[in-house]
Amino acid sequence: MLPLLDAAINGAPLAAAAAAESTAAVAELSLWDLCLRGGALMIPLALLSLICVYVFIERAIAVYKANRLDDSFMKRIRDYIHEGEIESAYNLCRKTDSPYSRLIAKGISRIGRPVNDIMGAIENTGNIEIANLSKGLPWLATTASGAPMLGFLGTVIGMVQAFYSIAAQGNSANISTFSDGIYTALVTTVAGLIVGVAALFAYNYLIARINTVMNRMESSTMEFMDLLNEPAR
Repeated sequence: MLPLLDAAINGAPLAAAAAAESTAAVAELSLWDLCLRGGALMIPLALLSLICVYVFIERAIAVYKANRLDDSFMKRIRDYIHEGEIESAYNLCRKTDSPYSRLIAKGISRIGRPVNDIMGAIENTGNIEIANLSKGLPWLATTASGAPMLGFLGTVIGMVQAFYSIAAQGNSANISTFSDGIYTALVTTVAGLIVGVAALFAYNYLIARINTVMNRMESSTMEFMDLLNEPAR
């Protein structure tokens, strides 16, 4: 009786230690380990996330630069045109690197032609400027819709793996039998949603900023057209 009691007493700490080690092993599961358990679909998700980060940073900088406008720019253009110094106004536009200055430069180069021709040339230039600012945005839009679908595909693949493992093991199946499939299902879903949501927010932010640039370009165009109709001093 005493040996059994001693074994029970001595075995309790060993069981507690084993449980503690198991808990520590679970707690030490890193983000990298989770990504590895997500399977092969984590590779395209990682590539899409890197591309989106690059596109967002590069386009955010480009839009920020495009959105800067010297408050005295249009005043100087007005003064040059009223004084008949068309060449000086054109050179000022060439020196000022912004979508607004390129619009005005195109309009100045068409001075003397019918108003509709001037307006058409400015609108075409504006469309080109907006297209240049929108480069790379299809990547964000595609990722916003495609990444969650890749995550869902990983979920289906993981569940298929889990049920296949259960069927292969039969009555001897336990939780570890289908744990890898469950990891694949859950990790890819989470990763796909994170990448997709981040791309969606980035896309909407850049679209809003580009719309701001577009509105200011339209305002500059209207101001320039009004300037052409002003009487000479």
